[in-house]
Amino acid sequence: MSKKTDSNSYTMIFAVIMVLLVGSVLAFFASSLKPNIDENKRIEKQQNILYAMGVNENDESSANFVSTDVAGTEFVKYIKKQIIIQGDKITEDNEAYLIDVKKQQALAKSGKERKLPLFVGEKDGQTFYVAPIRGKGLWDAIWGYVAMDQDMVVQGAYFDHKGETPGLGANIKQRFFMDDFSGEHLMSDAGDFKGITVAKGNNDPKNDDKTDYEVDAIAGATITGDGVSAMIKSDLKLYVPYFKSLKK
Repeated sequence: MSKKTDSNSYTMIFAVIMVLLVGSVLAFFASSLKPNIDENKRIEKQQNILYAMGVNENDESSANFVSTDVAGTEFVKYIKKQIIIQGDKITEDNEAYLIDVKKQQALAKSGKERKLPLFVGEKDGQTFYVAPIRGKGLWDAIWGYVAMDQDMVVQGAYFDHKGETPGLGANIKQRFFMDDFSGEHLMSDAGDFKGITVAKGNNDPKNDDKTDYEVDAIAGATITGDGVSAMIKSDLKLYVPYFKSLKK
């Protein structure tokens, strides 16, 4: 018996069987958990969009989403319309928030026309236009949602990341950074898109000047800040024709 179990063929067969068994178990759990994973992603997107337009549970210093229990109800309550912009075509779609921005960016790079989701919300008598953005930080992907009024003045923002450095680039999701964007102008008075630059030494530490197209950078997080600047400028610029159409 020992000779059989010590043979190379026995070892190979045993390894193959174990791989098949473990693979089957993992595949079963993956398929079983997929509905829960998809549901969590759906809720998280709703929370992100609501956060950007000021529907959240923030305290004096920390950023907090509305709870998962009420996210769906609050989303329906505040988001009055979801639209998809694709070239000159604008359509309404109640599941526009499920559009994968990363995949749409890849389509654009391949020369195809991407879909741009936009969420129109109402809160306290004010209309918000919330757009998703996505870019690259120091180590991996960064993304966010920016709420604007019809003049493309920022009303709120939410940023997140996949793997930025704790205490440095990861601070893009802290309130002291995100709150600075509120009130910032994306367009000049002449109607030119300027975006917002995350700048070191912009001589406005309290962020009082909302028409300089800059916010203060996070110390030690230059590349992450540059990534935030880039995704704001590249992604939000695509919405300019829509906002200009609102004034016609």
